[in-house]
Amino acid sequence: MNTSLILRCTALLALLSFGILLTSPAIAQTPPDQVVQGIADSLGDAMEGHREELKANREKLIKTIDGILLPHFDVDYASILVLGRYARTATPEQRSRFAKAFYNSIAHRYAEGLLNYTRGRVKVLPLKTTPDERKTIVRTQVLLDDGKRLPVDYAFRKAKDGEWKAYDVIIEGISYITNYRNQVAAEISKTSLDALITRLETQGDAALDTMEKDGKGGK
Repeated sequence: MNTSLILRCTALLALLSFGILLTSPAIAQTPPDQVVQGIADSLGDAMEGHREELKANREKLIKTIDGILLPHFDVDYASILVLGRYARTATPEQRSRFAKAFYNSIAHRYAEGLLNYTRGRVKVLPLKTTPDERKTIVRTQVLLDDGKRLPVDYAFRKAKDGEWKAYDVIIEGISYITNYRNQVAAEISKTSLDALITRLETQGDAALDTMEKDGKGGK
């Protein structure tokens, strides 16, 4: 499993926070470090023995990932963070359309990376938090092929019902929320929020590729 695929796997654990939020009373108030460990174990179980089937059926692959990941993420909060200052002027309909379109784009872009995910690659470190905290960071290490461990942190926020939800991933100090917020802001400033949403809805992950290239000066 190469470094690029591992980065895609770990990134997806948080990037899928832009999907349609699902809730489950059974996981309410589960400590955030246990949430991450549970996701890692479930992904390993889902991929083992089913890689070829899921590789041949992209729709089933995405649905499988959705079922494991989406119950644990705060879609509303993550979407607002990515929109940044534009969230204040966006209508509820625009925020909803953006969240769904961005999620679909992200899911299609990173889904195939999870086909190479194997159980045991992620080591969840002990959590340092107190019961009255509303936010915390779950730190993990991802085992690379060369034996080195890549630091990957997950930002969690406690919802009003007491359930912990992830909303960002930080890989070697780089926040995916911040990264995409900058790209989204650049796109909106060039056109408009509606134009960006339409591009995401019609072009999907191709729109993300264009945004990323534009952010690097077209390189």
